[in-house]
Amino acid sequence: MLAAVAGGAAGQTRPQTGTLRVTVKDPSGAVIPAALVQLTRVDNADAAPLPPMSSDGLGVASASGLAPGRYQLQVAFPGFETHLTPELRVRAGDNRREVTLAIRKIDESVAVGRAPATSASDPRSDRFGNVLTREQIDALPDDPDEMEAVLKEMAGPGGTIRVDGFRGGKLPPKSQIRSIRFTSGMFAAENHGGGMVFVDLSTQPGLGPLRGSVDLTFRDDSMNARNAFQQQKGPERNQQYTLNLSGTLLKERTSFSLSTGGAALYDSANIFAATTEGRRSSAVRRPSDRLNFTGRVDHALSKSHTLRGMYQQNDNDQENLGIGGFDLADRAFTRSSSERMLRLSESGPLARGWFGESRLQARWTETESSPFVEAQTIRVLDAFTSGGAQQAGERNAAEIEWATNVDWARGRHAVRFGSLVEGGAYRSDNRSNYLGTYTFASLADYEAGRASTYTRRDGNPLVDYSHWQAGLFVQDDWRARRNLTLSGGLRQEFQTHLGDAVNLAPRAGLTWSPFKSGRTTVRAGGGIFYDWLEAEVYEQVQRVDGVRQTDVVVRSPGYPDPVAGGSAEVLPASKYLLAEALFMPRRNMASLGISQQITPTIGLNLNLMRMSGTNRLRGRNINAPVGGVRPDPAFGNVTQVESTARVRGTQVHTGLNVNVPARRIMIFANYSFVDQKNDADGPFSVPADSYDLAADWGPAAGIPRHSASAIVNLPLPYSLRLGLTTSARSGTRYNITTGRDDNGDTVFNDRPAGIRRNSAIGKGSWDVAARLGYTFGFGDRTASGPAGAGPTMIVQRVGGGGGSAGDLLGGLMGGGGAENKRIRIELFASAQNLLNSVTPIGYSGVMTSPFFGQPTAAMPGRRIDIGMRVGF
Repeated sequence: MLAAVAGGAAGQTRPQTGTLRVTVKDPSGAVIPAALVQLTRVDNADAAPLPPMSSDGLGVASASGLAPGRYQLQVAFPGFETHLTPELRVRAGDNRREVTLAIRKIDESVAVGRAPATSASDPRSDRFGNVLTREQIDALPDDPDEMEAVLKEMAGPGGTIRVDGFRGGKLPPKSQIRSIRFTSGMFAAENHGGGMVFVDLSTQPGLGPLRGSVDLTFRDDSMNARNAFQQQKGPERNQQYTLNLSGTLLKERTSFSLSTGGAALYDSANIFAATTEGRRSSAVRRPSDRLNFTGRVDHALSKSHTLRGMYQQNDNDQENLGIGGFDLADRAFTRSSSERMLRLSESGPLARGWFGESRLQARWTETESSPFVEAQTIRVLDAFTSGGAQQAGERNAAEIEWATNVDWARGRHAVRFGSLVEGGAYRSDNRSNYLGTYTFASLADYEAGRASTYTRRDGNPLVDYSHWQAGLFVQDDWRARRNLTLSGGLRQEFQTHLGDAVNLAPRAGLTWSPFKSGRTTVRAGGGIFYDWLEAEVYEQVQRVDGVRQTDVVVRSPGYPDPVAGGSAEVLPASKYLLAEALFMPRRNMASLGISQQITPTIGLNLNLMRMSGTNRLRGRNINAPVGGVRPDPAFGNVTQVESTARVRGTQVHTGLNVNVPARRIMIFANYSFVDQKNDADGPFSVPADSYDLAADWGPAAGIPRHSASAIVNLPLPYSLRLGLTTSARSGTRYNITTGRDDNGDTVFNDRPAGIRRNSAIGKGSWDVAARLGYTFGFGDRTASGPAGAGPTMIVQRVGGGGGSAGDLLGGLMGGGGAENKRIRIELFASAQNLLNSVTPIGYSGVMTSPFFGQPTAAMPGRRIDIGMRVGF
């Protein structure tokens, strides 16, 4: 009787709602995180629409509290065909469904349950971005530092690189990168910066069975070309290795990936100088040793929440730094640096219609420098610099970045709000110019022993401080119509060491697809953005504050005894300080763009941006002499960092993307036009006349007006594949100065009468890089075997944009007929500056220099790497 009663009670408490768990897989059986899953009630037209879901790190999307009945199920992920189950019965209790997505034949963006125009008007879509696939990534340099430089050049001025949503740290090795995405015109309130291009790198998780790869790369000067500014080829060698392992630790719960690598290398520091004995041109061997390790674990905390942890350590020892250009061999110094980094991220649904993601990064860096010789420095402007480097001491930093975002979907609104906190503790005793520096205006003055100034920094360099910054935001993407989304948001930012507490940054935008086909998308946006005061700037001001350290300046000093000259004038102590009314630099930005899908395989986008900035940071000598008399005779130069600089610019960016997966042809190209003017180059950039700031208004230095780049990947016969990367840029601006201290402020930035700042321009340049690979393999791969070529490496979005179609192509297009082989081997040769074009740099604008108006250096000539990659 008790059993019957218990059974009856259990029957009465049977759940009246259902839970549906959908597991999404690819054809190889590997799960797909971040797939879009949409349920639609088909037997009740009055039922409220259900918000879309995203599969977690185990490929599972869960919906609870469902009323029993019939539903339509749609599942999509970029790079795969959309799956549709017209009718799925959900019963009370637990319901499970497994969906296998077929590979798409054409790579184009898809959205579940949407008309093309609706999908195209999604502000988070990839319509205004480009994604590099695995093979396009392979065409980039194999050295992470060289690859970072190329990516920044492709992104253009102000480009920001993020790895799995995190900023800072070293780039991962190419074998660990799943995709690289370029996005522009981002005016969402969640972004601290905007208007520039974001370069988002996604790394590989460790899903699936044990797999790995070994990468070996070798470069030698015998395969290189001579630098254009050297008579003989300089020494160079680069031996790099990387080992990767990944797999499952706990079935359907925990996976791992490990990467370790290093490099024993040396390159050449190219000296090109003029001394009293004639021109000097030589190449000095510059050794470097690198060692890095990365470990990552992805763990399913529950059916719907995933935790990712990553630890990275990078060690680097470098010798003969500080040599090159005008700096002679005795200017060498060594630097040892160590970086340790811990990253944690967690994401998953919080409740029905709510989704949260958080990330935490802790970073510890240690840097120590020491000079090759301890000696005074002799500097002859744009001719030669000799003597000790005077770079010594340590800098230790412990930094934290914490961010959290919460998404809430209700009806036509998609609301996101969150916060960002960055900062850390710093301790540094870096010393510079502690033995003194003589500055001569010309070689003739040097031969006559007629120095212009002698400077020396005295005192204790130790500083110990903290530096913090934070932001709060809320934004709403409102689907006003099926083909129109309006976005609005507000951001508030704070920072220590600044007096302004209110830095409100409103943002607004629209995304509109005017035609049913969805091939055309128009996007417009605008808003206010603020920039941080960097920790290094605050550190320098604290160090040279007139108490800890001061700058000793002697005008017309004696040589070699600075105070022995008959006309020597020893100035009172000089110092740095922050202005009392120091504001966070502000930019007002507006953008208009159009994206056109010309054919299913060809896309084109065009973006126009206008920007004006106020409260920009600059240095100003508030104690510069007026009529030969300083306002405060108790001090020499007082360089004040203040918010009085301006910037204004126009940028036009266009991109072309051609993707023919059936033929494995991929082309990515972009062109940028930048017209930017400002009146300061940075927080310590002092104007030629500290009492006439308007006189320094002119073109920005170092930014090319025209730049273009392209990546082309083509299949060749006999299992060969060719990747080409090319870039071209117009000449950049540089400043012309007299080479003398004409106004008596001891700063050598005086310009000739009638000459505007940055009025000179260098020559343009271009180069081509190439990579030729041959891939073969052996041993058959089972459906669940190693993922050398199948789409088994998918990662859930954390902190950046969602997945894109290009993310998967690297797996799908393995190349060379080795896609289904258990062991996959690639032999490759790559060349930087393949055609050995000369890229002149380092133009001298000093009129007293023997190199005035000429380039004094060139980028490296042709460099060839050979290597091998073994995947298993």
